[in-house]
Amino acid sequence: MPKRILEGVVVSDKGDKTVVVKVERTIVHPLLKKIVRQSKKYHAHDESNAYKAGEIARIIECAPKSKLKTWEVLPKASA
Repeated sequence: MPKRILEGVVVSDKGDKTVVVKVERTIVHPLLKKIVRQSKKYHAHDESNAYKAGEIARIIECAPKSKLKTWEVLPKASA
């Protein structure tokens, strides 16, 4: 089964080797038929502490690294 990859904004980088990434999705509300934004925060492992708050990060599923961390950030793309 392929691992999921999500993209979001880093909202916190205070933990050592950990970032919190906020992922937003848009869905159609089943009753109101309006487009609604949903967001969820994921704790992700950042081995090199490369990401800072406000940056866009891509995260991928991994085996659990701690109680909250089951995602890890993909390395920054070199431009």
